[in-house]
Amino acid sequence: METSSLPMQNLEDVRDRLRDFSAQRNWAQFHTPKNLASALIVEAAELLEPFQWLQRGDREELGEQQWQAVRHEMADVLAYLVMLADKLEIDLISAVNEKMTLNALKYPRHIVHGDARKYDQY
Repeated sequence: METSSLPMQNLEDVRDRLRDFSAQRNWAQFHTPKNLASALIVEAAELLEPFQWLQRGDREELGEQQWQAVRHEMADVLAYLVMLADKLEIDLISAVNEKMTLNALKYPRHIVHGDARKYDQY
């Protein structure tokens, strides 16, 4: 059964569906880490476009059409991030857990509570 017909429940499912989609089109040859990182940045920039010139950018202000555009751009960002992690053999969940531990050390809550400055400004 083609993975495109199966519902995705976790990052491994997303990875597998992206692998299958790419393999069916013979696109893996183009998915170098550099190209995937570049595509990720392009998609992240496209994610920002619907928010341009808005006051808050919440769902009500976006409206249904722009909210759907944001939703699709977020999917593109996630897809390229998952493909890049796959190419570089990075476990994203493990990486986020590690980074959150480092962030907790950089930003102790008793010091930074309610303050958005960067860690080197405390």
